[in-house]
Amino acid sequence: MASSTITGVGSGFDTIGIVKALVDAEKAPKQSQITAQQKDTTIQLSAVGTVKASLETYRTAIAKLNSVSSFNGLTASSNDEKISKVTIDDKASSGKYALNVTQLATASKITSKVFEGGASASVNSSEKDQTLTISQSGDSYDVKIPAGATMQQTRDAINTQLQSKGISANVLTDANGSRLVIGSQTTGKGTDITVSGDSELATGYSAGKPPVNAEYTIDDIAMESSSNKITSAISGVTLELLDTKPSTITVASNTDTLKTSVQSFVTAYNALLTSINTQTKVTATGDAATTTAGALTGDASMRQLVNGLRGELLQNSGTSSVGNLAQMGISTDQKTGLLTLDDTKWKAAVATPNGAIEIAKVFTGDTGLITRMTKATESYVGTAGLLATRATDLNTKLTDLTTQQSDLDRRMESMKTTLTAKYTAMDGLIAKINASSSSIMTTLNSLNNPKSN
Repeated sequence: MASSTITGVGSGFDTIGIVKALVDAEKAPKQSQITAQQKDTTIQLSAVGTVKASLETYRTAIAKLNSVSSFNGLTASSNDEKISKVTIDDKASSGKYALNVTQLATASKITSKVFEGGASASVNSSEKDQTLTISQSGDSYDVKIPAGATMQQTRDAINTQLQSKGISANVLTDANGSRLVIGSQTTGKGTDITVSGDSELATGYSAGKPPVNAEYTIDDIAMESSSNKITSAISGVTLELLDTKPSTITVASNTDTLKTSVQSFVTAYNALLTSINTQTKVTATGDAATTTAGALTGDASMRQLVNGLRGELLQNSGTSSVGNLAQMGISTDQKTGLLTLDDTKWKAAVATPNGAIEIAKVFTGDTGLITRMTKATESYVGTAGLLATRATDLNTKLTDLTTQQSDLDRRMESMKTTLTAKYTAMDGLIAKINASSSSIMTTLNSLNNPKSN
């Protein structure tokens, strides 16, 4: 509402200014309270959001590290990955193996008789539906072939119904016509595919070569597998056979990878704690007696979170000489809580018998540090987590403060209107009194003036 700056015509006083001063005096205490609360709440909301984002980043970082390949201190390799590939788990141990593959495992594949007309050729010339039964390893699956169905439609029906069974079909076409080829992802001896039923596809088909097992030697020991992916030949080692040639498999210590992973954990932890410290620390400003508190200084949820994180750091994860962080050279700064990795102590820990393996146990597995850290922070993240709930409460408070501000503005506007009306009425009354006084004085002056006779 626009306000006038004209003074009272009767009283000569600045009635608008008086009203404004009275309204401002009434509004100031409550306005100061609302403004301060809005500022503090906004700062706290931003701080909670910062910690929440940092915690989620931390959890993502350590989740990427929570794998055997990151912490087992071993690395596996093949001297020729075109012949064989290798991966390891936590049961692997160092060693070198001569692998010679003489035969790869194969899958069954059968081919129908030739149909003229390409993929659009009809494979059911009758007026009734037919059934094609596809069998493998003791299991049978019926595929409905509608009257007049084309080879393409039959292929699609097989792929749709049997994809989850590892059986698929395709169409091969040449100058003589088209054939339906049915194959399997399952390899090894005894996994032959057969077809039966009253379908025209069940007659005249070619079974092709029978599936066979993979045959290979490891250090001249003859071995056999129904699959080209072998998980049990060498403890903790998975082999993938790709070609029938010799290759060498090596599983060896890789302390560089292990240290990189440990340092990555330290870095991720420090980034999280630095974020929390920034929001909770008390800073001396100017005179040492003057301090500035962080947005979340004294916050119970932050103390609980930090105590939970530090508690997991102190737990032993093994019974060996490197069963805890301190024994492998990781220490905690007593003032900041940040971690540091001492290179001399680290090298000594790795050099102990099975040092790399024991260090890996500290971090990985169901009871390892990373799993425990993940569980310890679980209640703080997600849409229903403690930090999200805290942010919701702060947003609700801001909404309430906005409502309080609107209510205050309305009350002050009403007060202004009321006071303006009162002072306007007073000014009008004074104007009338002044007018009457002026009239009386004029009359008296005229009576006392002899020239007027």
